[in-house]
Amino acid sequence: MNLHPTILLLIFLALAALAAIARSIRTPARHRWRRRQARTMATQLQGRDRAQPVQLVYARLRAMDPLAFEELLLECFERRGLRITRNRRYTGDGGVDGRVVIDGKTVLIQAKRYAAAIRPEHVVDFIALCRARHCRGLFIHTGRTGPQSRQHVAADSLVSIVSGAELIALLRGDPVACLGADRDEIANRTPTQSKETNA
Repeated sequence: MNLHPTILLLIFLALAALAAIARSIRTPARHRWRRRQARTMATQLQGRDRAQPVQLVYARLRAMDPLAFEELLLECFERRGLRITRNRRYTGDGGVDGRVVIDGKTVLIQAKRYAAAIRPEHVVDFIALCRARHCRGLFIHTGRTGPQSRQHVAADSLVSIVSGAELIALLRGDPVACLGADRDEIANRTPTQSKETNA
């Protein structure tokens, strides 16, 4: 049986397209592991470990895989009933670690696990990225916010820094102001209220 070269080419292209689709749909094992770690941590922080001292929570966050920390933040937004978008891959994300839709608008997320003060140039770069994409941004971190970083954020209304008590509130499912500048209903929605609203 002799197949025409055009038919062979079409079969080859169809198989290549199927392989590309399967590769893009399938979540790599590394991603699944990080998402599982994030779900477990979110469940613990919103449940049995809710009253854990803040210093211990920060120690746990800093011990996490940095990419699992990104997943943890997305998981906590999702539990509030907000629509999130994960990156297809962790590298080459252009400085955006995820997206969340708040009040119908896309908000870019940058997550940093710092032990010391955040670097002002990271904040400046993220502000420039948010300006270029015409989006608000949340710079979420576990470190200290120095005066230069505060000045950069104060001079630009597009980006908010989420750290300290506000980060802990986000992780524990408590009301947080970062989700809406005017502390609207979505900003104060807890994971339990989100489930009731969506039911």
